[in-house]
Amino acid sequence: MKLLSDSGHSRSGTNSRAAGTELPPAPQPAYSRRVPPDDPQTMPFDRSLRRLRRDRAALSGADADYLHRRAADELLERLDLVQRPFADALDLGCGHGYLTDRLKARGLKVTPADAGPLFAAAVGGLNCDEDRLPFPPASFDLIVSVGVLDTVNDLPGALLLIRRALRPDGLFLAAFAGAGSLPALRRAMRAAEEAQGGQASPRIHPQIDVRAAGDLLGRAGFALPVADVDGVTVRFSSLSRLIGDLRGMGATNILGQRGRPLARLGLAAAMADFRDQADPDGKTAERFEILSVSGWAPSPDQPQPARRGSGTTSLAEALKPKG
Repeated sequence: MKLLSDSGHSRSGTNSRAAGTELPPAPQPAYSRRVPPDDPQTMPFDRSLRRLRRDRAALSGADADYLHRRAADELLERLDLVQRPFADALDLGCGHGYLTDRLKARGLKVTPADAGPLFAAAVGGLNCDEDRLPFPPASFDLIVSVGVLDTVNDLPGALLLIRRALRPDGLFLAAFAGAGSLPALRRAMRAAEEAQGGQASPRIHPQIDVRAAGDLLGRAGFALPVADVDGVTVRFSSLSRLIGDLRGMGATNILGQRGRPLARLGLAAAMADFRDQADPDGKTAERFEILSVSGWAPSPDQPQPARRGSGTTSLAEALKPKG
């Protein structure tokens, strides 16, 4: 997940967190379940590395969390349009707890959950993966998620579990980075690979487009599924600043088949290419496509599409010129 609107947002300065800093082993909350690793040949993301990266983001503070906060604010605006009360919510991918706190301020009982043990422990939540939810059916009437569903190994399975965890007529709202995000970084990585002269390595996560997102909601059994996208531009003073913010969001490369880290020559080429894309003021605009999705757990009380063949007006007649 990544931030600010087309009016732009600048990120400058140096990042004080070293890229290669090793973190101490993360404490595992007593309620956390240990799960077997995925097969890297069949699953795109390294589940263990994802947890470590989220732990590193938890330790780095919330300064780089601006995109998630913006997406959470927009999600709350969408919630304001719903004319029904909610009581029990699940914040899936709670991070630093911004959305959890906002929902609690509205009087909701909120269960925070995160794949990162440190994020979960910091807010008194549950440490679990989105595609391995431990909740029984019909546990919540609202499930929200910001900034994490784009790095779930089994997204169709996660959506199915989310729908099952909702009560009838419960609402699911989520936002995450979609197709078309990070074009400047993608170009810089291509320049790095060319400079090193080796075979191209996977360095940018696969991304979901708006049509695929809507199809996934329908396949998971959601009623009235909606998916839309909002383009966001952030301007960075350097490639290092962009990568530092992605690191602070837990959004750096966790691909199971990721290549080796860039050598000095490749890194220099990437930094130079990023500078070449800069505006006259020296800052480079990076693009984030924020994909927002919503869907309802089926209920007999919801509006239903008309039965096929039940229409009483001919389309041909309706399209005839009048007069």
